[in-house]
Amino acid sequence: MLEGLIDRIPMIFAVAIPAILAITLHEAAHGFVAWWRGDDTAWRLGRVTLNPIRHIDPLGTVVLPALMYFTTGFVFGWAKPVPVNFGRLHHPRRDMVWVALAGPGVNFVLALVSAVVWGFTSPQGGAMEMWFRAALEVSVLVNVVLMVFNMIPLPPLDGGRVAVGILPDALAFPLARMEKYGMLILIGAFFLLPFIGRELGMDLSVFSWVLGPPVDYMIELIRILSGN
Repeated sequence: MLEGLIDRIPMIFAVAIPAILAITLHEAAHGFVAWWRGDDTAWRLGRVTLNPIRHIDPLGTVVLPALMYFTTGFVFGWAKPVPVNFGRLHHPRRDMVWVALAGPGVNFVLALVSAVVWGFTSPQGGAMEMWFRAALEVSVLVNVVLMVFNMIPLPPLDGGRVAVGILPDALAFPLARMEKYGMLILIGAFFLLPFIGRELGMDLSVFSWVLGPPVDYMIELIRILSGN
């Protein structure tokens, strides 16, 4: 068992490094744009940094991704949310949209850059190049999934913030009030329903229904843009 774990260490790092970078830069981007638009809360707390330690959530960045990798082969997680005082932004409602878009925007750029660099690697390369190639493939997938997931239009996700910022008041205010229930809805939809479905012999995998087509589309778009 120990020997098998040791053999998997390179692949664990090929998954962990891109995932940590994706989550870290996502959160740092939120803090940087908030600072640019007038709120220095994240800056004063040291969250506008590329140091992943400042963004790591022990459960969401370490325990859950590791548990999911060893049990399902899929990686999902989150970092500590960057604190933003929307009332201190120059134009709170409009700037909230830019702050929210910053994280998924960085994930799109990371996925695109990873795909471009992947095009310069060789499938017949040595062990180190093959590891690097695998890490780039993981980077594309992790960044696209993180981007698409966060753009679900439900607060507190980034897509929810964007929706609240651009929708008319009659729709934006009720959506904003859902924020305190947002994470419960997501946990129920993405984790509880599939579990119940397995017990009943039914496919209730909301994750694949909601994210599957958009993720496939974005990966194809990145493939086209990167020329691969």
